[in-house]
Amino acid sequence: MTDAGTTSKTERADEPTADARPDWFDQPGDPAPGLRFSCTQCGACCTGPEGYVMLSDEEASRLADRLGMSPDAFAAKYTRDFGAGRSLTEVETEHGFDCVFLDRTTIPGRAICGVYEDRPTQCRTWPLWKRTVRSPRTWARASESCPGMNKGELIPPERIRIVRDSSPI
Repeated sequence: MTDAGTTSKTERADEPTADARPDWFDQPGDPAPGLRFSCTQCGACCTGPEGYVMLSDEEASRLADRLGMSPDAFAAKYTRDFGAGRSLTEVETEHGFDCVFLDRTTIPGRAICGVYEDRPTQCRTWPLWKRTVRSPRTWARASESCPGMNKGELIPPERIRIVRDSSPI
């Protein structure tokens, strides 16, 4: 399109642009487009090397309310500053650096989120993060540490795009 919104001689309105190409998980002719995922409650996505769980002010307020704390008290006890904002803190365990809300004791053999209903967007959108669904290679790399990937429910491409686009990373 030209700046005036008209179609140029070299560009046809009915031809897809480079941005209109299907995502790798939604190729024409694929009999089952999408990706499979089913959480196994292993905790692998909530532990590992030191990292961060980005937290918005709204998410921090929701978690503070859940725990019966003021936002300032919650921030002091459960968050830390990092270059791009605030993150939940971590606890060093035999598994690595666990999210402060990861519970490995309530259900033996499982790792569950102690604030599941109010967990941050970064947690809600795993494993459909922008950087994870970027290519078959990034998906395969992430699936090496997540036993729920490539198993379970088939997530349709439309849902993947919605979740991916809401993911902070």
